[in-house]
Amino acid sequence: MSDTSGWGPSGPYGGPPGGWGWAPPPPPPKPGVIPLAPLGVDTVFGGAFATMRRYGRPLFGLAVLAHLALGVLIAGAAGLAYVAVADHLHTIYDTPRGVHWTDVRPVVVAFVAMWAFGMVATLVTNALIQASCAATLHDAVLGRRVTLAQVWRRTLPRTPSVLGVTLLMGLIVLIPMLLITLAFFGLFLAALYRTSLPFGLFFLLALLMVPITVWLYVLFSFAPATAVLEAARPVQAMRRSVRLIRGAWWRTFGITLLGGLTVLVVTLAIRIPLMFAAPSPKPYDASTPPPTDMADALAQTLPDLGISLALSVAGSLLTQLFAMVFLPLITALLYIDQRIRREGLADMLLRASGS
Repeated sequence: MSDTSGWGPSGPYGGPPGGWGWAPPPPPPKPGVIPLAPLGVDTVFGGAFATMRRYGRPLFGLAVLAHLALGVLIAGAAGLAYVAVADHLHTIYDTPRGVHWTDVRPVVVAFVAMWAFGMVATLVTNALIQASCAATLHDAVLGRRVTLAQVWRRTLPRTPSVLGVTLLMGLIVLIPMLLITLAFFGLFLAALYRTSLPFGLFFLLALLMVPITVWLYVLFSFAPATAVLEAARPVQAMRRSVRLIRGAWWRTFGITLLGGLTVLVVTLAIRIPLMFAAPSPKPYDASTPPPTDMADALAQTLPDLGISLALSVAGSLLTQLFAMVFLPLITALLYIDQRIRREGLADMLLRASGS
């Protein structure tokens, strides 16, 4: 009599009690926010939202602290710049027609230095938040609890690598963007001098550069997650991203684009109610005389203006925090999905989770 173990009710797949029908295999293990199997679009987005819901304190807490630190640094830099050039500013304001370059130059230098410092601080903040998303996802996939302090200790050493990846990606993508800018500048010159041949050439160049920029961005999109989860250096992380994206570019592009559309929908869902909630300017009537000067007009509109400004800042902060956390989570989950499909990462994660 032949051995039929594995095909009936006594096999590893089980079956209905007392019957001989074949039952589907059990679902893959899910110790954390995603099942340890190749991910579909629904599981990628579900994993991102589940991570934000279960690990919101380390995710959004670190992002809020990073933005507060960024605001303090930029405000401090602006205060120092103002103190350094206050005399020159008063001279420019008091004598607008007799201003000399010796008074304008320090103001320009201070403004450029403050702008450069703000750009560097913003890049570091963005790199820190990206690294914290991947570090949090490391424990979220395994189903482990994690605190803000633990995420901070894991994020800080990897932030320089993520910052290096961001700068390299910016330099690589910047070349096509500069060509696009030159193309539109050429279009302007062609329209100004009424020539048709350069117009067509520059338009074709712009059409070519846009897909090249998108292609490069998607090609290196796994590099920040690789820099954190594999402790890779910037160049090594970018090479690793290229190898993982190979053969899955369109899938990565489509899901990333869908993530961007999700951010747009959430942004509109937050901004539109706040826009209607903002108070509108009160019309003038007999009991409210029209303002006689600028100070009177400002005194009448300042309460409503303050509420509108507060609502606008709150909406911008909420949407920015959501975008800065949600999109890196989507990209990191796509990176994990590619490793599960190609390298058998699911078995390693299952052993690490202790399930």
